[in-house]
Amino acid sequence: MLTVTFRLPSRIAFYLQASIVVALLAGSSAPTPLYATYQHEWGFSPITTTVVFGVYAVAVLVALLTVGSLSDYIGRRPVLITSLIIQAAVMVVFTTAGGVDALLIARIVQGLSTGAALGAVGAAMLDIDKVKGTLANSLAPMTGTATGALGSALLAQYLPDPTHLVYIVLAVIFLAQALGVARSRETATAQPGAWSSLRPEVSVPARVRTPLILAAPAVIAAWSLAGFFGALGPTLVRYVSGSTSFVLGGLSLFVVAGFGAASVSLRNRSPRTLVLLGSAALIVGIGVVLLGVETTDLPLFFAGSAITGVGFGASFQGGIRSVVPLAETHQRAGVLSTLFVVSYLAMGLPAVAAGVLVVHGGGLLSTARIFAIAVMALASVALLGQLRRTPVPGPATSGPPAPPPAVDVAQPAHRLGRPTRDPDLVDA
Repeated sequence: MLTVTFRLPSRIAFYLQASIVVALLAGSSAPTPLYATYQHEWGFSPITTTVVFGVYAVAVLVALLTVGSLSDYIGRRPVLITSLIIQAAVMVVFTTAGGVDALLIARIVQGLSTGAALGAVGAAMLDIDKVKGTLANSLAPMTGTATGALGSALLAQYLPDPTHLVYIVLAVIFLAQALGVARSRETATAQPGAWSSLRPEVSVPARVRTPLILAAPAVIAAWSLAGFFGALGPTLVRYVSGSTSFVLGGLSLFVVAGFGAASVSLRNRSPRTLVLLGSAALIVGIGVVLLGVETTDLPLFFAGSAITGVGFGASFQGGIRSVVPLAETHQRAGVLSTLFVVSYLAMGLPAVAAGVLVVHGGGLLSTARIFAIAVMALASVALLGQLRRTPVPGPATSGPPAPPPAVDVAQPAHRLGRPTRDPDLVDA
């Protein structure tokens, strides 16, 4: 008897993969508008809030460096299905959390499963369509962050059980996506080497080092700013507006991430132009944000947040595109790994430092000033570095605008720098 197994068409499978990235990042930002509620109910300090935020970033980093390439050896579907089921279980932990310990455990497991899934889902989209996959890998994470922050705030503001409902909705979404992945075709062929792929390894070819150093300040500035808004954004909004609205609290991160996603419209600009534009936008935007905080002017605060969002998206996109094309195909994942290591460290560690400064370093206003000065200084270094840089002929740094290279920006741990030939012999 002939048995026919239904599989999703490739086009539908692609959009399913993109929706997974959005859901994963939405889940990561969903607790942000609720931190004030947790703090009020459980009585912890701003340091604890930023630690809860920071451990997630560290957990994602650990997963990217260890299991990020696992799907290349055992297939995309097993990694994705497992990660999505774990994500659904984590949402249950969030709904039943009765203290900080449970919140920390949930954030750590959430970060590990997110890091594992990002590598597999990013690769799966590129397996189906390299051009669309590259664009989706750039757009979906910021879209998810924005959606999660605002969606969580809206549910908390206008529906009952603010610390439960959003997680229940996400758990249902993750389970539905796991079912969809189970009905999708496998896009990778299993091969030996799964255990050895778990060994963290990062390499930077010689030709890439200088561009990476030039791009690093802008990447660090952008992601540290994202970490700051994710950890303390709602607190700043509450200070500026005097309102305890969940929606206003979630709107701060939504504006930054949303305008970061909108910067994908600049993808036809050269990488150098993107870094220049992004660095300038970060300098101006954070200055406007600080002015809004100092004058307790909410529209000014959100205007600055929008400008910094453009700076965030343009800086990161330009940083990737100014570095990755200089590496050979087998070196790109190692280079991307280094960029994402820098990114997640920049997002997690400064967020924790901000919490310490709020409590022990002079309070919220003093911390905002210090953070603003640090971000502006880093962005200024990136701006000056790009202005002094002599463009190298080629589509990656000069000439007519080119679309982003077809590489997986969401899979930094894929074959982490295990070259098959001399890593210093890089094709321009």
